[in-house]
Amino acid sequence: MDRARESRIDRASAGCYHAASFRMLRDQVAIVTGAGQGIGRAIAVELARAGAHVVVSGRRLEPLEAAAGEVRAFGRRSLALSCDVRDAAQVDRVVAETMREFGRVDLLVNNAGYRIRAPLDQLPRSEWDAMVGTNLTGVFLCCQAVGRVMIPQRAGKIVNITSVAGRTGSRGMAAYAAAKAGVTALTQSLGAEWAKYGITVNAVAPGPTETEGVLEVWKTPAMIAQAAREVPLQRLGRPEEVAWAVIFLASDRADFITGETLYVSGGPRVSNRED
Repeated sequence: MDRARESRIDRASAGCYHAASFRMLRDQVAIVTGAGQGIGRAIAVELARAGAHVVVSGRRLEPLEAAAGEVRAFGRRSLALSCDVRDAAQVDRVVAETMREFGRVDLLVNNAGYRIRAPLDQLPRSEWDAMVGTNLTGVFLCCQAVGRVMIPQRAGKIVNITSVAGRTGSRGMAAYAAAKAGVTALTQSLGAEWAKYGITVNAVAPGPTETEGVLEVWKTPAMIAQAAREVPLQRLGRPEEVAWAVIFLASDRADFITGETLYVSGGPRVSNRED
């Protein structure tokens, strides 16, 4: 086959892929927390690419407005709403404004997160509370608020962004790892509890991913390089790779999956390294 024909076939295949992707979540209404940057922003953009309208929430409005603009660039509707997920009143307001604008919620992506690196014996109680509050209590509050909409709908999808740290633990981030392990258990529990309402609840667990937050924790090129070496695929993940897993779990292709955690981690870490 000549190269020109191969190129035409590749372009046609890519066009079919993007057209199919755009139909996957056509006119679904999604709420994404922590959507101002990193994985959350990538999720919001990929949801729009898949055809969804997206409410982007987070603590700082300016980056949310930029994310909402990216969503609208795909011809989708978007709201940018400030919200601290630790505050039940703010979470309820986001859900109420979404209902006023769209009349329903089809998908919730709990992505908001917070972490610092510190030895546990030196970790201030305030930082423990902040990490558990954002990474676990915030997921509970958002699930509860959205569940009160989805249960009467008898339909909905929830995808919680957790972490490989919730399975393996993490030196220097014990509070973060503990909170993420709690999200995994919450996902399993709600997957069973809300199945009778037609609601699926799943999680995506990223490994080391190139985001602003990760680069703040790993402060030097040497630390980043070391993190990449510990991944079997020998690199950090990209935010859009996590987003694609969310798209799958949000789609009807995953209707028979609930209470599960999908790892997007570049392979499991093992102790018997060969090098």
